[in-house]
Amino acid sequence: MKKMFTAVSAAMALVVGLGVSSAAQAGAIYPIDRATILAGSNFDFKVEFDQMVDAKDVKITINGQPANHILGAEPQFIPNEDGLKASSVILHGLSIAKPGFYDVVATAGDARMQVTWEVYATGKRKAKNVILFIGDGLTMANRTAARMLSKGIKEGKYLGHLSFDDMPNMAFVGTSGVDSIITDSANAMSAFTTGHKSSVNALGVYVSRAKSNTDHPKVETIVEVVKRKTKMAVGIVTDAEVEDATPAGMVAHTRRRADKDLIVEQLFFSRADVIMGGGSAYFLPQSVPGSKRKDSNNFIDLFKHDNYAFAMTDTEMKAAAADPKTTKLLGLFHPDNMDGALDRHFLKKNTVAQFPEQPDLVDMTRSAIEVLSRNHDGFVLMVEAGLVDKFNHPLDWERSVYDTIMLSNAVQVAKDFAAKNNDTLILVTPDHTHGASIVGTIDDSKPGTEMRNKVGVYQDAGYPNYPAANKDGYPEKVDVSKRLAFFYGNFPDHYETFQPKMDGTFVPAVKLTKDGPYVANPAYKDVPGAQLRVGNLPQSADTGTHTADDGIVTASGPGADKIHGFIENTDVFRVMVDSLGLATPITSTGKVK
Repeated sequence: MKKMFTAVSAAMALVVGLGVSSAAQAGAIYPIDRATILAGSNFDFKVEFDQMVDAKDVKITINGQPANHILGAEPQFIPNEDGLKASSVILHGLSIAKPGFYDVVATAGDARMQVTWEVYATGKRKAKNVILFIGDGLTMANRTAARMLSKGIKEGKYLGHLSFDDMPNMAFVGTSGVDSIITDSANAMSAFTTGHKSSVNALGVYVSRAKSNTDHPKVETIVEVVKRKTKMAVGIVTDAEVEDATPAGMVAHTRRRADKDLIVEQLFFSRADVIMGGGSAYFLPQSVPGSKRKDSNNFIDLFKHDNYAFAMTDTEMKAAAADPKTTKLLGLFHPDNMDGALDRHFLKKNTVAQFPEQPDLVDMTRSAIEVLSRNHDGFVLMVEAGLVDKFNHPLDWERSVYDTIMLSNAVQVAKDFAAKNNDTLILVTPDHTHGASIVGTIDDSKPGTEMRNKVGVYQDAGYPNYPAANKDGYPEKVDVSKRLAFFYGNFPDHYETFQPKMDGTFVPAVKLTKDGPYVANPAYKDVPGAQLRVGNLPQSADTGTHTADDGIVTASGPGADKIHGFIENTDVFRVMVDSLGLATPITSTGKVK
């Protein structure tokens, strides 16, 4: 155990036990009940009482033994935390080396709380590399539509598979968090990268009552474990902002995912070797036009000073990656989120005209692997297809599905790399899902102007008439006369046009007054056949929302056999750290086997 504090109260006893959560609510203990903790990983321990208590009345035990004999440190007692008239006990940077079950009991007067933790070791290292693909918001309908458009279907059988369809191991993955059955990308990614459940908008922390976003109990991320314990390289790739929730989840510790200034700083200090995506606006000092920082720090210059090659375009990225001297690479290709595959390759809408040299996620994946594989100790790489979610939210399924095809192409790059040595674990998973389904087709040749009557179901659906996909798996025309009827089950007020949005991403709902509710965007009212859909979400919602439906995770490579049946999202972390052997059992002499 690590000593992080000197004794602050001789009257306090911290003791280390075994049990279940108490029926009486008297506050909270973090980590929470049934937390699973990687042996030797760092985490903050906190006990919150729901009122002010005296230090002399506080007793904390773990497995019935005095904790200072085991932890080597006394916790800090806070009599009145943040002026909230409630007491807390905090110990930062704790780690438990010995696997087993630990029952934590905290009492003060009549207040009593109890939780159980499982501390687990790993086997010996099986994989040299781990590549985690996140299809943000990837839903079954995304996969089905992407397979149909990119591979084709005839007489009920697909003419090919997506790259992750053929991975040998598969499981359902639960996505819910501590505070809600519905997660967001921050909470979900935090589960993947720390092995701990958390709450909506939180990254790398348990959400406590602390007022400051950075004062909540922290848990170590896989990047921190890898960088602390090994000489491996780390890569973070996304087509969203690099400081957005999913990439931030690799390194960040904050209650609010919106702390993007802070997250850029944490990215810098994380020592991640490759960082690529959008979000350059948060790297530039506030004096630069377009900057979103609130200070004068220029993080692009700081990265360059730390010997990172820097790229702003596809050409610069490929040149930097091809240079055998490049072992660290920062690529920032857009001030905000990057543009999706449908716009970049075909429609040329949204911001493609302003940023015509954005790389494809496929090429970013290839370049990241090229750089990271120069590290002979191996690497951990996270690749996010973030725009799958960014387009599912505004009910723009065509854009979302084209980005699902792009994700499949990126996974194929990783599979081709892994096939050379069979030493790379690859996982492909959504962080959460959306309420989307394919119900049939929409046939413009049917008579009448009522678009709902052009929807074909059952035998009337037949097959869509998208052209055969090009060499990259994309149909070159999306506005065909017989399209998929792909509908969302959770939505705000909007005008359903039954058509792809050729002029830019769909904006389903807007506020007509500053303080008013979201209403159907009148810009689509006069589209021929458009129908008003009264939403089934609160009027505070301007887009579709996430769902609690299980995701589907697929895997291949060393350690992939642990992916089967139903798993929690925290188990993805456990599979990764086990494949890398990051907590092999300790011998009696204290040496790692």
